[in-house]
Amino acid sequence: MARLNVNPTRMELKKLKARLATAVRGHKLLKDKSDEMIRRFTVIARENLALRREVEAELADVMKSYAAARSVTPSYAAQTAFVLPAFTVGAECSTESIMGVETPSIEIIGGGKVAEFPYAFYEITSEADYSAARASELLPKLIKLACVEKSVRLLADEIERNKRRVNALEYVMIPQLEETIKYIRSKLDENERAAVVRLMKVK
Repeated sequence: MARLNVNPTRMELKKLKARLATAVRGHKLLKDKSDEMIRRFTVIARENLALRREVEAELADVMKSYAAARSVTPSYAAQTAFVLPAFTVGAECSTESIMGVETPSIEIIGGGKVAEFPYAFYEITSEADYSAARASELLPKLIKLACVEKSVRLLADEIERNKRRVNALEYVMIPQLEETIKYIRSKLDENERAAVVRLMKVK
């Protein structure tokens, strides 16, 4: 391991010892943070997987109903019916901190269920009503899934960055400081022995 290019003095030795103690303490803290982040990431990833399976199953059911409605409805009538919004939805966006990582949090305000359909019932089949109602109920779960997936991605990126920092401390900085401290100690011992020899010669 290459050592740092410093003057072998006692003052430099003191500074390097302080840096080494800080690096060791920082490495321990980052390692603990990394372990806790991986634990939280595992919990959120499991939640994400379960929620995605649930949403995909419900969405497949909605799309099946929608396809059935489109198959028995004239194209112009279906387009007119489904292009109109059934209700309005508001969203309150904020962030949550997970181990120092800012993750999104979106809360749906209003909406969620179709109060009345924006088309006449004689124009379109009951399958369309069912698919529109199910899609409106599915919206909060889709928003939650988007938030959870974004949180998983952000945590994964932060875990990767934290891992690089831990490895840099463990395999580069700490060994470099230890090697430099060892070198300075050996040089100081050598200088001390040389000084003793000179004094003996003078005597």
